[in-house]
Amino acid sequence: MGAVRALVQGWHIMPHHNPKMHKVNLLPTGPVIVAKAPCRADLAGGTIDLWPLYLFHPGAMTVNFAVNIQTTCRITPLKGRGIHLRSSDTKREEHFASFDQVRSAKKFKLPISGRLLQFFAPKEGALIETDSESPAGAGISGSSALMIATSAALARFTDRHLTLEQMRVIAQNVEAQIIEVPTGCQDYYPALYGGVSAIRLDADGIHREAVPVLPEEIESRFVLAYTGVPRRSGINNWEVFKSHVDGDKRVFRNFENIASIAREMHQALVAMDWGQVAKLLREEWKLRRTNAPGITTPLIDRLIAVAGKHGGQAAKVCGAGGGGCVIFLVEKGAASRVATAIGEAGGRVLPLQVARDGLRVAPVI
Repeated sequence: MGAVRALVQGWHIMPHHNPKMHKVNLLPTGPVIVAKAPCRADLAGGTIDLWPLYLFHPGAMTVNFAVNIQTTCRITPLKGRGIHLRSSDTKREEHFASFDQVRSAKKFKLPISGRLLQFFAPKEGALIETDSESPAGAGISGSSALMIATSAALARFTDRHLTLEQMRVIAQNVEAQIIEVPTGCQDYYPALYGGVSAIRLDADGIHREAVPVLPEEIESRFVLAYTGVPRRSGINNWEVFKSHVDGDKRVFRNFENIASIAREMHQALVAMDWGQVAKLLREEWKLRRTNAPGITTPLIDRLIAVAGKHGGQAAKVCGAGGGGCVIFLVEKGAASRVATAIGEAGGRVLPLQVARDGLRVAPVI
């Protein structure tokens, strides 16, 4: 684990320039801090990671891998007490005369930065800039990854010594405050650790273990595509959550099966049994589609059908569905062919590379 300040040493980042920054005094008063965290693609066990759903399904787990689609938080200490927030990808910004204004604010244009600032309570002025390479509402956990990057940067800025698990708890709880529905835990682990993860959801806590599968095998067998339609994961998950808690026996059985599929997926990945991975991915998607209306769309169904004609073996939506991204498992050697077909059918293919590393934090030198 270790403290955030010890995560990375000597990571050199080129100086950042923005021609619009003349609006405020941006003369740094200390080292600029940069934190980066990757997004993820989930393979099995999603939604069951919402507390307390997994407690009703002993042996529950989720399986996912980090993708090299990065989120970034950059903090520049400033003279005075002013707090300035900027988002490069959404083109939004906010200014506060002091932290007192941040603390008393009820709503933010940039809620991730604003809410985390309320928690970490910095004592000096700062410019906080965020950026995400993930398309909006892609279902690949861009918001959760940015929560981790921003938490890490603010922890360093305020000299808070947090373990990775402490940071996960803070990020998850603050994100729940932002979206106002329960949040799952799985999205934070790829951002923290990178690689391929099996996340065990037990009564004594959450335990992450690395899955020993070669990243190159993942990269040669999966295609990731964005539908162009953002989804609202909190809403879809909340409907399923309510059905489960209200005692819907069909939803309960589905989650029993989803938990079983996730355990089998873990074993199949360790054995690199790609035929079994494809079978389980198809089963998971079939079950997930019956949990709540709106999880699939005509475009998602079309992309999956088109992929199947060009070497696609299985597919599922990333995250809660209703839009966002779809992950496709393809025959080895067919990735380029499937990607072309998906693009011609209206999908936007995203680069898929397993992020070998998770969270990175360092001052700019």
